[in-house]
Amino acid sequence: MSVEIDIIVSAEAWKRVEGLEQLTRDCIEASLAESGATLVEGCEISVTYCDDAEIQALNAEWCGKDRPTNVLSFPTPGPLSARPLLGDVVIAYETVAREAEEQEKSMRDHAAHMVIHGFLHLIGYDHETAAEAEEMESLEKRIASRLGLRDPYAGEAAGEEAEPGELNERHVDTI
Repeated sequence: MSVEIDIIVSAEAWKRVEGLEQLTRDCIEASLAESGATLVEGCEISVTYCDDAEIQALNAEWCGKDRPTNVLSFPTPGPLSARPLLGDVVIAYETVAREAEEQEKSMRDHAAHMVIHGFLHLIGYDHETAAEAEEMESLEKRIASRLGLRDPYAGEAAGEEAEPGELNERHVDTI
């Protein structure tokens, strides 16, 4: 199944992440394969790599939260199998860079996690309840493993896992 991926880099800082476009494509392909989601052939998704100011404006306008966050997902309404436009994922550089440093992860691995997380929201996953969080996080871990990435929920220095739903308390999800 093919997915058309429109990648927009609106913040210059993202250009420091080597192979960002291929990483984005790999994350979406692995997420699609691991999730088993059925999409419209050739459906489109947009991934925008922006800065904190841009994501803060979107977060304020669409979520009523006037602060930056790491990732926002904007799914197109309708049944998944009938959406030629899957939706948009927006990822903020400064927040992701700060979190990567705090969590002792590479910027590349944390950016990959944000793409995976945002994509899963577009196809209907959420983490509003503990059961949803556990299901979504389990899938994220399998996708990360498929890509040869570290467990995205592994603790910083001690190697402990985060509790389900602890991606980032400032994280804003689907709209």
